[in-house]
Amino acid sequence: MNVFGPGGWVLVVVIAVVVVLLLVTALVAIGRARRLDRLHVRVDAARRGLVAALDRRAAVVRAVAATAPPSALSPTDRRALRAAARVAEATGEGRGREAAENDLVARRSPLETATLPPDLSAELADADARVVVARRIHNDAVRDTRALRGRRMVRALRLAGTAPYPEYFDIAEPAADPGPTGSSGGAGEPAVARDAARIVVLDPDERVLLFEGVDPARPTEAFWFTPGGGIEPGEEPREAASRELREETGMAGELADPVWVRDVVFSHDGVAYAARELFFLLRVDPVPEIDVSGFTELERRTVRRHRWWTRTELAATVDVVYPRQLADLLGDPGSIDPVDAPVPIQ
Repeated sequence: MNVFGPGGWVLVVVIAVVVVLLLVTALVAIGRARRLDRLHVRVDAARRGLVAALDRRAAVVRAVAATAPPSALSPTDRRALRAAARVAEATGEGRGREAAENDLVARRSPLETATLPPDLSAELADADARVVVARRIHNDAVRDTRALRGRRMVRALRLAGTAPYPEYFDIAEPAADPGPTGSSGGAGEPAVARDAARIVVLDPDERVLLFEGVDPARPTEAFWFTPGGGIEPGEEPREAASRELREETGMAGELADPVWVRDVVFSHDGVAYAARELFFLLRVDPVPEIDVSGFTELERRTVRRHRWWTRTELAATVDVVYPRQLADLLGDPGSIDPVDAPVPIQ
């Protein structure tokens, strides 16, 4: 006699399978939660190590500013460099540390390192190298943590709890000292001034076109960005935006005045840049085919792909997107059609 009745064994099997699946899911969730906790601990430790390296470099820079010979720094540059180093140290782990470090790099540009005493020059170079290593260790930890937090199970079960979302630490790195051939720029070279024009392309569904690329010096740190590029000498920003749009996407369109402006210091392929970027808005209908045949050789090597992003996707992504507040900007009608343009952004 079947005590379970007709189909009873089927029900028992189904219940058993469900219980097993729940147990497996629970075990996987516990494992991921523990791994996520270890990753957050790793990020915190890497952040402390990075701040310690930055503080040491700031102290070395203060020593350089105090003891460098007159041929290395003018009195005005000496005071500005010392003040920038103190601001960087005082900022600590705060979000303003990136801006403070970029300002410190910019203030170092007049420094003639070749005229420094050998021991002081070596200590500064060592401090720079330690910052580079510490920053990459930190960003590697951030990348791994963001990747795990982006998993569907982690998001659905809120396994990260109240832990803050880890952020990359992006700063310009001083150029390396020239090698035996003298082919690379020295640390005393000023950041290259580079005005740029960028285009925020929106389709009928308010999706924005972004490219994914990497810095050749840091090929593991991918990021997304809007089409655009440098403004050539004698070229108007709007003309540059139209040219870059045509070269990078194959599109053409009527551009109005820029809606946003961003002042940023960054490094690319070992070169530090101080840039002012103007962002133009272009709406397209229908969605065009993107033609990247006009890419330069560098763009072919460093740009991986392109896609259209919704604002919801931008707000939820674990990927790095520039400008950082793009999702908020696209959701604010006052930013898309500002009264007083261009609006300063970060």
